[in-house]
Amino acid sequence: QVQLVESGGGLVQAGGSLRLSCAASGRSFSSYRMAWFRQAPGKEREFVASSGWSGSSTLYADAVKGRFTISRDNAKNTVYLQMNSLKPEDTAVYYCAASGRISAGEYKYDYWGQGTQVTVSS
Repeated sequence: QVQLVESGGGLVQAGGSLRLSCAASGRSFSSYRMAWFRQAPGKEREFVASSGWSGSSTLYADAVKGRFTISRDNAKNTVYLQMNSLKPEDTAVYYCAASGRISAGEYKYDYWGQGTQVTVSS
């Protein structure tokens, strides 16, 4: 079992930056693949970024590539999402998730945080 708590959301102007944090409690944090997802009003939840246990295996959605950076500190059981050059279309609730298994060739994210709101004004 892993419990996840996000923080760091807020209101920022377009072009600004925010850093989200996700603190994990439970066992074997370093063994989980960690990810960020987001959900905008009226839209489905979408993948943003993910990181393997060492932080070297990262994936990004095309919409955020080059602007967002995912990182993790296994000693602190924390994963981060540095968001730069923010756009109004980045406005969403951002969720942290943990995956401890693969099914049908895909990571399955079984553990989720409660989400943190990010609002980017134009």
